[in-house]
Amino acid sequence: MTAPLLLAAQDVRITPGPGHPLGGYLARDGVATGTHDDLEASLIWLSTEDDPGVLWVALDALAVDAGLTRTLADAVAAAVGIDPERVLVCASHTHSGPEGWTGQLHPGLPGRRDAGLVGGMAEKVTGAALRLRAGRSRVRARWHAGSTEAVGGNRYRPDGPHDTSFGVLELRRDDGTPAALLFDYASHPTVLGPDNLAWSADWPGATRRELAALVGRPVAAFLQGAAGDASSRFVRRGRDHDEVRALGGHLATSIARTLAAVSPSPSAAIGPVRLSRSELRLPYRDVPSIEDSLALRGAAEAEWRRELAGHGEDHPAVRIARTRYEGCAMLAAMAASDRPTGCARVPVSVVSLGEVAWLHTPFELFASLGLRIRRGSPFRHTRVIGYTDGYLGYLPDADGHRDGVYESYVTLFGADAGDVLVAHCLELLRTHARR
Repeated sequence: MTAPLLLAAQDVRITPGPGHPLGGYLARDGVATGTHDDLEASLIWLSTEDDPGVLWVALDALAVDAGLTRTLADAVAAAVGIDPERVLVCASHTHSGPEGWTGQLHPGLPGRRDAGLVGGMAEKVTGAALRLRAGRSRVRARWHAGSTEAVGGNRYRPDGPHDTSFGVLELRRDDGTPAALLFDYASHPTVLGPDNLAWSADWPGATRRELAALVGRPVAAFLQGAAGDASSRFVRRGRDHDEVRALGGHLATSIARTLAAVSPSPSAAIGPVRLSRSELRLPYRDVPSIEDSLALRGAAEAEWRRELAGHGEDHPAVRIARTRYEGCAMLAAMAASDRPTGCARVPVSVVSLGEVAWLHTPFELFASLGLRIRRGSPFRHTRVIGYTDGYLGYLPDADGHRDGVYESYVTLFGADAGDVLVAHCLELLRTHARR
């Protein structure tokens, strides 16, 4: 007989004060002038009396690099009395959060870590973790899945690969009241553009707030999916907070309807919670010469100027051309600077609960790679999550490298790296399932 599932969950505000740089856009000028909506950390700890289980720390942040991951995992683990390996640290990838939490994420990008910002955020997350140990209670788990195309899509062409699905783990107390939701979707939180200078969680925050109002105010933790080539570029009608609320509200409404109308999978309600970790060694790419990189940058800039002359700044063709130019500029910066060599150490993790599995990587995975992992998984329900336990940038698919998209210029890895990662993830899922 499976031991009862225990849950402890907390939300905590982690918004810094104004005056700090925001991360995510090369084109942004200025520092944060204030807060539009709070950045939060959501902690979800699933365990049993005799097994420490898994603790997700889901942050409204651009990314979590290896240093920030270790800082938070160690602090949270010490607070609740479990091994740091049981803690998964995940970022939503909002482009309206602090640059200073992680600093420079790419050799072609500026960025500086702010020890004061990191310490302040870690203190708030640790405080929330300290409240978890005494707050564990028995819950019932149910799994739900649905789909929506109104929040994001392929950001290069409307008919391009995109995973439209969302997954929701619903956790209810014995009296039937909602305790927590763990949900995921794949799309860049970039409704707000580089002109925004207010802290914001973008649409994931709007989704959480609307869900709280619709389904009884549970702790709602968001996990970002394989969003490397996914955004709201072709579905949004603006780049302001009204559009953030519209897209976030649409996903929240879709989730709430799914919770109310779709019979949950009974097999997903059985445990236990299990975790497998692995490490993949992935070679860093060779970078073109400075001369070749500068030539690519010049050609991309000319294309961007041509598109801009015929369209508005936020027209999809202009955005695509501009990001291609920015990618070539970052490639030239890599060619002219110190860059990583040898092999990256890539943490890959699987968490399972019955027939549901969450596969975590530190990449911005292209949708086609995530879909391949889902199709090849031995689990009935597999969710592919990025931006976890570190940050290693974009991982494009073969088409992305062939087409010369922005992500293919800035990636740290070669054209075959996606296939290598998919194979590793599927083997880890199969091994985990056999155990």
